[in-house]
Parts: sequence; C-alpha cells; structure tokens
Amino acid sequence: MLKTVQQKNVGAAGRTFALVASKYNSRYVDAMLRAAKTEILRAGGKVQIIRVPGAYEIPVVAAKLARTRHQQPSHPLAGIICLGVILRGATTHAQHIGEAVSDALAHIQIQYEVPVIHEVLLLENEQQARERCLSPQHNRGTEAAQTALEMARVMSQL
Repeated sequence: MLKTVQQKNVGAAGRTFALVASKYNSRYVDAMLRAAKTEILRAGGKVQIIRVPGAYEIPVVAAKLARTRHQQPSHPLAGIICLGVILRGATTHAQHIGEAVSDALAHIQIQYEVPVIHEVLLLENEQQARERCLSPQHNRGTEAAQTALEMARVMSQL
C-alpha cells in the first residue's frame, strides 16, 4: 500500500534547494520535479534545477553541488533533491544502476554533511511509476521536498 503524501508546514525562507533530475523517463521525472519545486516554493524557499541525461549521472552533479557548498560555507544550498525513475527490464542493468546511484548519494551526504534526498526510484513497471509520480496523492517529488525541508531545519539546529 502506498503512503499518501500529507501536507506539512515547514518554512524555508532564505533557503535554496537544488533539484537534480534525470531527463530519462521524463514523463514521470518531470511530474516529480514539478511537485518538488511547487512544495519548496510554497514553503518560501528557492529552487535551482539541474537536468542530467539519466539516473546514473545524478551523483556526479550532486557531488559537485555538495563540494561547492562545503568549500564555500556562504553558499546558501540547504539540500539536494535527486529525482529519477529507473524501470526494470529483462536484464539486471536497472538493478546495477539503482545500487550505484544509492551508494553514491549516501556517500555524498555523509562526506559533505549536506542533506541529499534520494528519490531515484527503481520500479518494476510503468504502473508503479504512474502511481508514484503522476498521482498527486502519492507523488514522491512532494515527499522528497518535504524531507529536504525538514532536513534543512534539522541541520540548521545542529
């Protein structure tokens, strides 16, 4: 059963969030991107959008953004939201991509101490993608933005 996205009120005034989104499977990723952007803007935050060819390319951009923030403490980046959709096929390629992306994103957020929100979905089929990306009640882009907002608040209190 899919978790329904709940409306939350976490403020983000003065905070900038990077949204790194894959162009591959754009129908689904674009819907998550729109939802994440809307949620950040609704909270009063700013959005920087970077598009990459596919899910595998997301970590290198996330690392560059995190490193820039780390090297320039005045850089206002409060979090990085990574959005992509990987659909399983007849081979294990999707699994390898999903695992590589997950490992890399975890490493980046720990190394640079910046919230990296992982919403690169590894899905079985297009029905799952429709449910998680196109449905307003279950849109993982909204959920990713809410997580980023909450993590920015937590990190600012440490």
